[in-house]
Amino acid sequence: MWRKFLKHRVAVISSVILIFLYTVVIFANFFAPYGMLTSYKFHTYAPPQITKINFFDKEGNFHIRPFIYRQVAARDPKTLRFVYEDDLKQKDFIYFFVRGEPYTMLGFINSDIHFFGVKEGSLFLLGTDIIGRDLLSRIIFGGRVSLSIGLIGVIILLIIGTIIGTISGYYGGWIDNFIQRIIEIIRTIPQVALWMALASIIPKEWPSIYVYLGIVIIFGLIGWAGLAREVRGKVLAIRRSDFIYAAEVSGASASRIIAKHIIPNVLSHIIVIATLSIPIMIIGEAALSFLGLGIKPPMTSWGLLLNQLREVQTLKHFPWLISPALFLVVSVLCYNFVGDALRDVNDPHSR
Repeated sequence: MWRKFLKHRVAVISSVILIFLYTVVIFANFFAPYGMLTSYKFHTYAPPQITKINFFDKEGNFHIRPFIYRQVAARDPKTLRFVYEDDLKQKDFIYFFVRGEPYTMLGFINSDIHFFGVKEGSLFLLGTDIIGRDLLSRIIFGGRVSLSIGLIGVIILLIIGTIIGTISGYYGGWIDNFIQRIIEIIRTIPQVALWMALASIIPKEWPSIYVYLGIVIIFGLIGWAGLAREVRGKVLAIRRSDFIYAAEVSGASASRIIAKHIIPNVLSHIIVIATLSIPIMIIGEAALSFLGLGIKPPMTSWGLLLNQLREVQTLKHFPWLISPALFLVVSVLCYNFVGDALRDVNDPHSR
């Protein structure tokens, strides 16, 4: 199976990208040039500087270290917005492992070293938001919520869906009929509408961490129905196998048969379903946060960062604020590519 998976080059590349994204968000304090809540009042809605990185200055001299010209803000007398121009007399060189804001990483690592930055001036590769917060830093910190909510939600989904699906397929009879009717009721309700309805119940006065946990639980409790039905079908096929009959004749209990014989045989299928469920949860969280029903400040997520684009005029004047959507699309596509590859690998008829 591993050799088959390596033949899917798109899936392998997607796996590398996902590992990179999770590494960055886990060590967000180190990789982000600024803190999540750090703001610069004289750099509100500053445009991205990623396209302004230079190696040659205005005189044509080459510098081995990249640099940007320092941004200078001036108030437009008509629109009262800040207008930014480059001061060609001041070059801010970009360094790796530069000292910046102090932070505590993983709860016990105290440091002030950041992966990259400038020693003087400011560096906003993807621009800033309405109160001058670095958008790239907020995207990195927001990835913690957006990427983890899918993983934790899927763990809840796996536990509930696997247990209920296995019980339904193994015991059959009225237990199977009862469980299947419940699954049918859940699946007839539009998933997004059900997410919104349950998310709106969460009290607005709850702290951000409670809201986060509430959304994770909602995703896990709603998404198990599809997995349960898939597992039931697999269990029904395995239930009639000779090795199951042999285990029953030898006196093995139902719990031992399920744990030792049935679950290992459906585990690969469960992993495929879980991988394909993660991007659905990531999109679900982004949709809820975009509509104001999800993550609340001071926490942030990619969906919450897109919330400020609900007005078309904001997108028209400050198009760089849509950059969190790029990270959202990339992560969802990568998970889909990996899930498709795992599904092909798990198919015994595939070559």
